[in-house]
Amino acid sequence: MSKQPPAGADQRSPSADSAQSEGRFHTYVSNRIPWYVRLIWLLFWIFAVGYVIMYLFPALQVEITNPP
Repeated sequence: MSKQPPAGADQRSPSADSAQSEGRFHTYVSNRIPWYVRLIWLLFWIFAVGYVIMYLFPALQVEITNPP
């Protein structure tokens, strides 16, 4: 059998203070994006633009002028 502590042991009633009035652990500070993450995004966008130019535009021209 597992023993349970009495109902009133180590239980604190929640306070009515708001996060604003308490003022701790509620401050969020943004961090800079690391250079390698920026590089990954840059490479992704270069690939995406190149892909659209090389494959999507020529395929659209064929589909528009010669529909199936």
